[in-house]
Amino acid sequence: MGIIGDSITKAAENTATRPIPKSAGARMRFLLKKEKGSTRAVARRLGCSQRTVERYLKGDLKRPRAALAERLAAEVRKDWQPRIRKEAMTKAATSTGIVVETRARFGFTAAVGSTDDPRMRRITELLPPQVAARLLAAHETGANEGELRGIVAEGLQEQYFKDNGRRATGLQVEFTDLDYVEMGL
Repeated sequence: MGIIGDSITKAAENTATRPIPKSAGARMRFLLKKEKGSTRAVARRLGCSQRTVERYLKGDLKRPRAALAERLAAEVRKDWQPRIRKEAMTKAATSTGIVVETRARFGFTAAVGSTDDPRMRRITELLPPQVAARLLAAHETGANEGELRGIVAEGLQEQYFKDNGRRATGLQVEFTDLDYVEMGL
């Protein structure tokens, strides 16, 4: 996934009310439960052997190597507290919106006489629920990075640059050279 898709995923993960399990065995048991008892499916998700998963479940192995530990934590985070994550996304799409903090190059297509040279800007803006709903729906359906970037650019154009329709009516914003983006639900 791209930088915006990863940021949405991270924002959803940050809504958790409890930390993920700490030990490798507890994490393996959680994944085993999610995979309905199939050690083969857990091994496939983690990219390791079925026997390795069984050893962690039995308690013979306790400390995974760095690569496996990262994959294990990432896989647990994907499935951790799905109802709370869904509630936070629904709330963002219906009432609160999404906070976007980004540093990117913004260029403009505007009326003659205005400066339209692109420049780096750091912007923190609350996107309204309508934009949040479009963004989250697109992310959920697997939209590519360009589509997600377009939705964020449209939202920033309306909220930040046009002040929700109160100024710069003909302004069109280009969102390029994305340095970073962080989102909060």
